[in-house]
Amino acid sequence: MTTTHRHPTNARRAVSYFFILLGTVSGAWAARIPAIKHTLDLSDGQLSYGLLAIAIGLITGMRFAGHLTDRLGSARLITPAAIATSLTVIPPGYATTLPALIATLFLFGLVNASLDVSMNAHGVEVERAYGRPIMSSFHGMFSIGGLIGAGIGGLFAWLDLSAAATLTAVGIPLALASLYARRHLLPTTPPPATHTTTPRRAPWTNWIILMGIVAFAGLVGEGAANDWTAVYLFQNLGAPQAVAAAGFAVFSTAMTIGRFAGDHLAQRFGPVHLVRYSGLVAALGLGTALLVGQTLVAFVGFALFGLGLATIVPQVFSAAGNHDPARAGQAIAQVATVGYAGLVAGPAIIGGAAELIGLPAALGIPVLLAAFMAASAGALRHPQPS
Repeated sequence: MTTTHRHPTNARRAVSYFFILLGTVSGAWAARIPAIKHTLDLSDGQLSYGLLAIAIGLITGMRFAGHLTDRLGSARLITPAAIATSLTVIPPGYATTLPALIATLFLFGLVNASLDVSMNAHGVEVERAYGRPIMSSFHGMFSIGGLIGAGIGGLFAWLDLSAAATLTAVGIPLALASLYARRHLLPTTPPPATHTTTPRRAPWTNWIILMGIVAFAGLVGEGAANDWTAVYLFQNLGAPQAVAAAGFAVFSTAMTIGRFAGDHLAQRFGPVHLVRYSGLVAALGLGTALLVGQTLVAFVGFALFGLGLATIVPQVFSAAGNHDPARAGQAIAQVATVGYAGLVAGPAIIGGAAELIGLPAALGIPVLLAAFMAASAGALRHPQPS
């Protein structure tokens, strides 16, 4: 393998591809959920079991993904993890019973964890080689992948093709392309042959737990925006359904833009100030949308909410990966385990609170969490590992 192939610029492109891959697979799956629900004649409750299986698989996989990443090296794990993720998204499309759907989705979540951790860990290595922030743009590539996957899923649905055909058409080419992308990854550091012992388990330090809680807070906001923006616009502000449906699109577009701007902002202001100001922007945006209660103001508020949340999780993952480079995978996995629980639990937390105090007041929870992230930004000046 030539030195050119190992250049940080090429490695950045390769890692960007893996982020796009995971986003595309996730977006295609999400777009075909209604078709799978219809084909299997599932109730909302039955479908929720399948969706929960992904989350359980993901969180279970995080227990092993970090240790595998540190033991093998992110460069050695990322490609097989990407191939496995691309291929395991296919079986849910062919499931004929609810138990089969649950089993295949659990497997998808399980292998998804290894790709998530290894690509973030390798992203930290590439960022270190660059000597400047680039982590936010990787997460922006995930957002781009989500749009691509959703677009492909929508096209196949319009052509009246099955979910199985969609997921097969997405998964196989992505798996094959992963074989090419792996050639451009940075060398494994240190090489596995130099390990005389397996890397010791990373402890759950107070700092890691706090970083996980910050990620949790940010991902509760993302989950709430995903499931509740359209409901709020339609139910509470009286917007037409077509207008209400655009609420999440505004949030998602703003978040994508914010992620691609995040690296420049992190370099200019530093991660602490960026997370502090981002949390304040997110709190101000959603808080204003809720207090004013007008559709146009709500759209502006959702955009600010997306811009504010955009850079926080990438900065947290970058800090975790740099905290102890020898155990970067485990640190990222630990933070992700806590953080992704927010993405899963966020919509349910908002829904449960809405039953008690109404949706506008319940959406105040992400506002408070955004303020918490701003207040906790100083923790990104992490202590040196012992």
